[in-house]
Amino acid sequence: MTNNGSPLKSLVIEIAVPIGVYYGLHALGVSVFLSLALSGVVPLARTLQQLAKHRTLNGLALVVLVTNVVGMLLTFVSGDARMMIAKDSIGSGITGLVILVSAFTAAPIMTKAMRPFLTRGKAENEAAWERLSGTARFDSILRHTSVIWGIGFVLESAARVVGAFTLPVETMVWLSTVIFVSAFALMMVAGGKVAEQAGKLIAADAQRELVAA
Repeated sequence: MTNNGSPLKSLVIEIAVPIGVYYGLHALGVSVFLSLALSGVVPLARTLQQLAKHRTLNGLALVVLVTNVVGMLLTFVSGDARMMIAKDSIGSGITGLVILVSAFTAAPIMTKAMRPFLTRGKAENEAAWERLSGTARFDSILRHTSVIWGIGFVLESAARVVGAFTLPVETMVWLSTVIFVSAFALMMVAGGKVAEQAGKLIAADAQRELVAA
């Protein structure tokens, strides 16, 4: 979960590559567990590379990193392929809880992620963001957006965890991804609709400043 690179690139690296690694290794006769374990190396390595490159981690990224590391260690110790599938599901659930809790604090985690999309890198929009920050209407919109993302991650996590322990492993390998991508798309649409209101406030404020100048 990072703002570096395009969303499409992130989806390819974090979802498509691990799935491809799993099916490729499993087709070569590698066990389900080992195939799943090795498929998690790519996203984990990417997370560590970004940590080393930027030398900083926000609260959300730290939660994701710790969940990945602990989850993989527990899975290797248990030797349970279902645990490997559940690990990523539990990770997104914890991420959702962190986002949800932060929505009721002074600094919702999703605010930083939304800012570049709402201001679009324009100086006048950045200035408008600063003026609007702290106002009841603007902060409420950002808070509601975080709530949508938080609840979305928690629900999709619950669905994938249940599936991991009740459905065949081979089925959940692809179904888990389908559930995640579908839920993510819904969160983008629902969250985007709410965040759009903040975008309108930014545009209106920037326009007022332009007219006043």
